[in-house]
Amino acid sequence: GWFAATMEEAKHDQNTATISSHVLDTALGSPGKGLKMTLYQKQEDGSYAKLSSHVTNSDGRVKDFKPIGSGIYMITFDTDGYYKAQNTECFYPECSIVFRTKLGEHYHVPLLLSPFGYTTYRGS
Repeated sequence: GWFAATMEEAKHDQNTATISSHVLDTALGSPGKGLKMTLYQKQEDGSYAKLSSHVTNSDGRVKDFKPIGSGIYMITFDTDGYYKAQNTECFYPECSIVFRTKLGEHYHVPLLLSPFGYTTYRGS
């Protein structure tokens, strides 16, 4: 409800935005552990600058993104490397999710993944 959202927002620094991510392998019904991902920020000229690289933990999560500003960002997930480690062929060698941030908010960017499809949504 309204109160919970207000309390959650109060936990965040109003001068930054924060990000977390979670990968779920829907074909296996388990966390996508050991999956590499890279965070980029969109520049004024339309290109993307690399900010950091991460690997999902045993629960398929990345929680150590550094605080960011407002703007447009992209997380690229190395699905090819993830599936090669499982000796599984996949159709999408990488998945890139582009999203917009505002200061003072937290953005959870999950990826639901299978060898032949993926989806995302704004999590909490």
